[in-house]
Amino acid sequence: MTDGSRTSHDDGPSLDDHRATPTLGRVPPWLASTLNYCSRCGGELAFGPVEGEERERLACSSCGFIAYVNPRLVVTTIPVTPHGEVVLLRRGIEPGYGMWAQPGGFLEVDETVNEGAVRETLEETGLLVEPGEIIGLYSRPEAAIVVVAFEALVVGGAHRLNPEAIEIRAFRPEAIPWEGVAFMTSKWALRDWIHRHHPEVHPPGERG
Repeated sequence: MTDGSRTSHDDGPSLDDHRATPTLGRVPPWLASTLNYCSRCGGELAFGPVEGEERERLACSSCGFIAYVNPRLVVTTIPVTPHGEVVLLRRGIEPGYGMWAQPGGFLEVDETVNEGAVRETLEETGLLVEPGEIIGLYSRPEAAIVVVAFEALVVGGAHRLNPEAIEIRAFRPEAIPWEGVAFMTSKWALRDWIHRHHPEVHPPGERG
């Protein structure tokens, strides 16, 4: 997953890193360390009560500017071939090097979620997809992201390896390599897709 110069699965710690100790409320430490100075006047930012705000906020001690810290949106797809197989990529970068994930990355400011999902899938796999229903929306506060996963029909293109994807494969629903899936967000999305479209298939850990 990529947003150009950064990988969305490597923006600070892993998206699924449970070891981060929250500071500034629930802001991850790796993100909090970048929030030291006011973007308006350059003054120092301080975390604490702010008049008129229901929650403690990060505010400038000089001009009073409030630096709201909001999660970023990661757009992903579960590409499905005309034969009903799911396309996954084996990651060529950390975190999760050598493990499987669905294509996706950070939404750009000038595109819709559908456009971002199509772009990221094309960049990472070489496949042109047509996004359909939203399979799920997944929050990872420790990574400051929200992940949206679309089911997407593969309508063109061809597998194209790149630095982020050292292998691209299509799996039958019952053959998804669960033990090799890199991230909890990917596992959640794949499980939700299975539950919705292939209830006869039972991922590991679920009773038949």
